[in-house]
Amino acid sequence: MARRGLTPEKIITKLREAEILLSQGATIAVASKKIGVSDHTYYRWRKEYGE
Repeated sequence: MARRGLTPEKIITKLREAEILLSQGATIAVASKKIGVSDHTYYRWRKEYGE
């Protein structure tokens, strides 16, 4: 069974969670791990969704 991607709303929610973690002093590696994605995916989402 193929895995489906997240909806844009859920991606934006995860990016906001990551931004909160980053503002609290976490690194990108830690923040992306906490939201459950790789560093590369975080950067790709941020570029695509403008967060």
